[in-house]
Amino acid sequence: MEKREFKAESKRLLDLMINSIYTHKEIFLRELISNSSDAIDKIYYKALTDSSINFDKEDYYIKISTDKENRTLTVRDTGIGMNKEELEKNIGTIAQSGSLDFKKLNEAKDGHDIIGQFGVGFYSAFMVADTITIETKALGSDTGYVWESQGADGYTIEETEKDSIGTTITLKLKEDTEDENYSEYLDEYKL
Repeated sequence: MEKREFKAESKRLLDLMINSIYTHKEIFLRELISNSSDAIDKIYYKALTDSSINFDKEDYYIKISTDKENRTLTVRDTGIGMNKEELEKNIGTIAQSGSLDFKKLNEAKDGHDIIGQFGVGFYSAFMVADTITIETKALGSDTGYVWESQGADGYTIEETEKDSIGTTITLKLKEDTEDENYSEYLDEYKL
Protein backbone atom coordinates (compact mmCIF):
# COMPACT_ATOMS: atom_id res chain seq x y z
CA MET A 1 0.00 0.00 0.00
CA GLU A 2 1.51 3.26 -1.16
CA LYS A 3 1.06 6.44 0.87
CA ARG A 4 0.16 9.42 -1.26
CA GLU A 5 0.76 12.97 -0.18
CA PHE A 6 -1.68 15.80 -0.58
CA LYS A 7 -0.39 18.53 -2.85
CA ALA A 8 1.34 21.40 -1.00
CA GLU A 9 -1.62 23.70 -1.61
CA SER A 10 -3.93 21.03 -0.22
CA LYS A 11 -1.84 20.66 2.93
CA ARG A 12 -2.07 24.40 3.58
CA LEU A 13 -5.79 24.45 2.84
CA LEU A 14 -6.42 21.47 5.13
CA ASP A 15 -4.54 23.12 7.99
CA LEU A 16 -6.36 26.42 7.38
CA MET A 17 -9.74 24.75 7.22
CA ILE A 18 -9.26 22.63 10.32
CA ASN A 19 -8.17 25.65 12.31
CA SER A 20 -10.05 28.57 10.76
CA ILE A 21 -12.90 27.99 8.32
CA TYR A 22 -15.38 26.36 10.68
CA THR A 23 -16.07 27.89 14.09
CA HIS A 24 -18.31 25.05 15.32
CA LYS A 25 -16.85 21.56 15.27
CA GLU A 26 -20.23 19.85 14.97
CA ILE A 27 -20.53 21.17 11.40
CA PHE A 28 -18.56 18.09 10.29
CA LEU A 29 -21.64 15.91 10.74
CA ARG A 30 -23.77 18.10 8.48
CA GLU A 31 -21.02 17.99 5.86
CA LEU A 32 -20.77 14.17 5.93
CA ILE A 33 -24.55 13.76 5.80
CA SER A 34 -24.79 16.17 2.85
CA ASN A 35 -22.14 14.13 1.00
CA SER A 36 -24.18 10.97 1.63
CA SER A 37 -27.34 12.73 0.50
CA ASP A 38 -25.59 13.80 -2.70
CA ALA A 39 -24.49 10.19 -3.32
CA ILE A 40 -28.11 9.03 -3.11
CA ASP A 41 -29.28 11.92 -5.30
CA LYS A 42 -26.69 10.95 -7.92
CA ILE A 43 -27.91 7.37 -8.15
CA TYR A 44 -31.51 8.62 -8.29
CA TYR A 45 -30.63 10.96 -11.14
CA LYS A 46 -28.83 8.15 -12.99
CA ALA A 47 -31.91 5.95 -12.55
CA LEU A 48 -34.01 8.62 -14.25
CA THR A 49 -31.77 8.48 -17.31
CA ASP A 50 -30.77 4.78 -17.29
CA SER A 51 -33.61 2.25 -17.39
CA SER A 52 -31.30 -0.57 -16.23
CA ILE A 53 -31.13 1.03 -12.76
CA ASN A 54 -34.13 0.32 -10.57
CA PHE A 55 -34.52 3.00 -7.90
CA ASP A 56 -36.68 1.98 -4.95
CA LYS A 57 -36.40 4.76 -2.37
CA GLU A 58 -36.76 2.20 0.45
CA ASP A 59 -33.34 0.77 -0.52
CA TYR A 60 -31.50 4.07 -0.03
CA TYR A 61 -30.57 5.49 3.33
CA ILE A 62 -27.99 7.19 5.51
CA LYS A 63 -27.17 5.49 8.81
CA ILE A 64 -25.15 7.03 11.64
CA SER A 65 -23.72 4.78 14.33
CA THR A 66 -21.21 5.03 17.15
CA ASP A 67 -18.90 2.71 19.01
CA LYS A 68 -18.02 4.31 22.35
CA GLU A 69 -15.49 1.65 23.28
CA ASN A 70 -13.46 2.17 20.09
CA ARG A 71 -14.26 5.92 19.89
CA THR A 72 -15.63 5.70 16.34
CA LEU A 73 -18.45 7.50 14.60
CA THR A 74 -19.65 6.01 11.32
CA VAL A 75 -21.77 7.50 8.54
CA ARG A 76 -22.92 4.93 5.98
CA ASP A 77 -24.93 5.47 2.83
CA THR A 78 -26.27 3.30 0.04
CA GLY A 79 -25.59 5.94 -2.61
CA ILE A 80 -23.61 5.76 -5.83
CA GLY A 81 -20.20 5.06 -4.22
CA MET A 82 -16.79 5.87 -5.69
CA ASN A 83 -14.19 4.01 -7.70
CA LYS A 84 -10.45 4.46 -7.19
CA GLU A 85 -10.14 7.37 -9.60
CA GLU A 86 -13.06 9.18 -7.98
CA LEU A 87 -11.53 8.67 -4.53
CA GLU A 88 -8.25 10.17 -5.72
CA LYS A 89 -9.95 13.07 -7.48
CA ASN A 90 -12.75 13.89 -5.03
CA ILE A 91 -11.15 12.98 -1.69
CA GLY A 92 -7.44 13.03 -2.47
CA THR A 93 -7.67 16.58 -3.81
CA ILE A 94 -8.92 19.13 -1.32
CA ALA A 95 -11.40 21.69 -2.75
CA GLN A 96 -12.34 19.35 -5.61
CA SER A 97 -16.09 18.80 -5.66
CA GLY A 98 -17.38 15.65 -7.31
CA SER A 99 -20.90 16.96 -6.70
CA LEU A 100 -20.21 20.17 -8.58
CA ASP A 101 -18.68 18.18 -11.45
CA PHE A 102 -21.74 15.91 -11.50
CA LYS A 103 -24.11 18.88 -11.49
CA LYS A 104 -22.27 20.55 -14.37
CA LEU A 105 -22.09 17.33 -16.37
CA ASN A 106 -25.76 16.50 -15.96
CA GLU A 107 -27.12 20.04 -15.74
CA ALA A 108 -29.34 18.96 -12.84
CA LYS A 109 -32.68 20.76 -13.10
CA ASP A 110 -36.24 20.42 -11.92
CA GLY A 111 -35.48 20.07 -8.23
CA HIS A 112 -32.56 17.66 -8.56
CA ASP A 113 -30.21 19.82 -6.54
CA ILE A 114 -26.82 18.64 -5.32
CA ILE A 115 -25.71 20.03 -1.97
CA GLY A 116 -21.91 19.73 -1.85
CA GLN A 117 -20.29 21.98 -4.42
CA PHE A 118 -17.12 23.31 -2.82
CA GLY A 119 -15.09 20.20 -1.96
CA VAL A 120 -13.88 21.18 1.52
CA GLY A 121 -16.71 20.02 3.80
CA PHE A 122 -15.51 16.43 4.08
CA TYR A 123 -12.25 17.58 5.62
CA SER A 124 -14.04 19.33 8.48
CA ALA A 125 -14.16 15.85 10.04
CA PHE A 126 -10.47 16.29 10.92
CA MET A 127 -11.57 18.86 13.50
CA VAL A 128 -12.81 15.94 15.63
CA ALA A 129 -11.02 12.88 14.20
CA ASP A 130 -7.43 11.66 14.22
CA THR A 131 -8.09 9.12 11.46
CA ILE A 132 -10.73 8.97 8.74
CA THR A 133 -11.41 5.75 6.86
CA ILE A 134 -13.64 5.54 3.79
CA GLU A 135 -14.80 2.20 2.45
CA THR A 136 -16.63 2.52 -0.85
CA LYS A 137 -17.81 0.66 -3.91
CA ALA A 138 -19.14 2.43 -6.98
CA LEU A 139 -22.24 1.58 -8.95
CA GLY A 140 -21.19 -0.79 -11.75
CA SER A 141 -17.87 -1.70 -10.13
CA ASP A 142 -16.69 -5.13 -9.02
CA THR A 143 -14.04 -3.72 -6.69
CA GLY A 144 -14.30 -1.76 -3.48
CA TYR A 145 -11.65 0.57 -2.07
CA VAL A 146 -10.49 1.81 1.31
CA TRP A 147 -9.15 5.36 1.61
CA GLU A 148 -7.51 6.30 4.90
CA SER A 149 -5.86 9.43 6.22
CA GLN A 150 -4.57 10.85 9.46
CA GLY A 151 -4.62 14.41 8.16
CA ALA A 152 -2.21 16.57 6.22
CA ASP A 153 0.50 13.89 6.02
CA GLY A 154 -1.37 12.15 3.19
CA TYR A 155 -3.58 9.16 2.53
CA THR A 156 -3.60 5.57 1.35
CA ILE A 157 -5.93 3.74 -1.03
CA GLU A 158 -6.19 -0.01 -1.34
CA GLU A 159 -8.63 -2.54 -2.77
CA THR A 160 -11.10 -4.24 -0.45
CA GLU A 161 -13.94 -6.72 -0.57
CA LYS A 162 -17.26 -4.88 -0.36
CA ASP A 163 -20.54 -6.56 -1.23
CA SER A 164 -22.78 -3.58 -1.83
CA ILE A 165 -22.46 -0.18 -3.47
CA GLY A 166 -22.26 2.86 -1.26
CA THR A 167 -19.85 4.51 1.13
CA THR A 168 -18.98 4.06 4.79
CA ILE A 169 -16.99 6.81 6.51
CA THR A 170 -15.54 5.97 9.91
CA LEU A 171 -14.04 8.64 12.14
CA LYS A 172 -11.64 7.64 14.91
CA LEU A 173 -12.32 10.50 17.30
CA LYS A 174 -9.58 12.45 18.98
CA GLU A 175 -8.95 11.91 22.68
CA ASP A 176 -10.63 14.38 25.01
CA THR A 177 -8.58 17.26 26.37
CA GLU A 178 -9.16 19.82 29.09
CA ASP A 179 -10.57 22.18 26.45
CA GLU A 180 -12.37 19.76 24.12
CA ASN A 181 -14.86 16.96 24.75
CA TYR A 182 -14.73 14.91 21.55
CA SER A 183 -16.59 12.08 23.29
CA GLU A 184 -19.79 14.13 23.01
CA TYR A 185 -19.92 13.10 19.33
CA LEU A 186 -20.47 9.53 20.49
CA ASP A 187 -23.64 10.56 22.32
CA GLU A 188 -26.89 9.93 20.44
CA TYR A 189 -28.53 13.01 21.95
CA LYS A 190 -25.68 15.27 20.79
CA LEU A 191 -25.76 13.77 17.31
